[in-house]
This record gives sequence, structure tokens and C-alpha cells, in this order.
Amino acid sequence: MSPLRIAVFASGSGSNFQALAAAIRDAGLPATIALLVCDKPAAGVVRRAEALRVPTFLFDPKSYPSREAYEAEILGRLRDEGVELVVLAGYMRLITDVLVKPYYGRMINVHPALLPAFPGVRAVRQALEYGVKLTGVTVHYVDGGMDSGPIIAQQAVEIRDDDTEESLTERVHAVEHELLPRAVRWIAEGRVALEGRKVTVRRGE
Repeated sequence: MSPLRIAVFASGSGSNFQALAAAIRDAGLPATIALLVCDKPAAGVVRRAEALRVPTFLFDPKSYPSREAYEAEILGRLRDEGVELVVLAGYMRLITDVLVKPYYGRMINVHPALLPAFPGVRAVRQALEYGVKLTGVTVHYVDGGMDSGPIIAQQAVEIRDDDTEESLTERVHAVEHELLPRAVRWIAEGRVALEGRKVTVRRGE
């Protein structure tokens, strides 16, 4: 079976991009990162991609007449690269039907909370301000809504009495770096089934 061809969409430092690359290199994840898509050319993830010689598609959203316009260009690039799975990893833009429809069931996102709690931005801060005792990480399919797609995997992170946003974010990110590659492995190995909102994962052999 040939490796699953992945495109990673990211806007920030790229720590999840790096975690995926490490899992491919060191842990036998049967995939290859075929493309990085980034809306911020100065972002740290671009330097990570360059170091790993991963092709990049960099764009300035303001130079396009609409979100649909730049997504149409991205879609063409995904098809040119034979991308089979899109992984949103700190990509800070909503996705429209231009990308969701052709990649539904083949586009996932990692979110720093236990959805459906605390969707959207600043999820770690939301959890701290609300006073919950547990937060965590969710990997889910993208359906075009705000972190509303079917859930593939979740892992809890306990909130300590002395946690700050920085300390909790650090532990949440550590879980992201484990859970996202694990979910991608399940998909690459053909173990994930999606029916409506229900996702089932077949146990490994």
C-alpha cells in the first residue's frame, strides 16, 4: 500500500506539522506530507517545511476577491499533488464548500478542547475562564461549521488549580502532538469509518 498523501494547512509555528513529519520519519506512519498550505508567509511552519523540503503553497488572502477564489486555487494545487487527506493544524481560517465538498470525509482538524465545548479561537483560555476541571484535544472531520464536524478521537487534559494559559497550552499541545499523528495513522491504515455523525475506528490487527 502506497503512503497516504497529506496536505497540511497551518498558520503558525507548525509544531503539529513537525509532529506529523516526525511520526512519518521515526514511527512508521504510512504517509507523506505532499504539500503545506499557509496563509502567512512569515509563519514558522514555512521554515519547518523548507527544512524538510516539503512543497509549499503560500498565499495572501487579501490579494483575492473572496475566500472561495483562493480556495479554488488551493483545490487545484491539492489535485495536482494527488492529496488524499487534508489536515488542518492551526489553520486560522474557516473553510468553505469549495474545499469541504470535494474533501468531505478526507479533511480533518485538531482542536485544543473537548468539543463540542469551547469551539473557535482561544479555546484554552475559554476553558480556564469557564472553570472546567478537564479540557483536552479533539481530532474531527471538517464539515464547514465552526469546529462542528464528526469526532474521530479525543483525549482529556486535567486542569490544575495553579494553571495559567501558558502552562495549560503547553500540556494541551503535547497531547495534540500525540493524538493527531495517531488519528492520521488510523486513517492511513483504512481503519476509520464515517457514517453520519458517528465515527468508528477498527482495532489494529
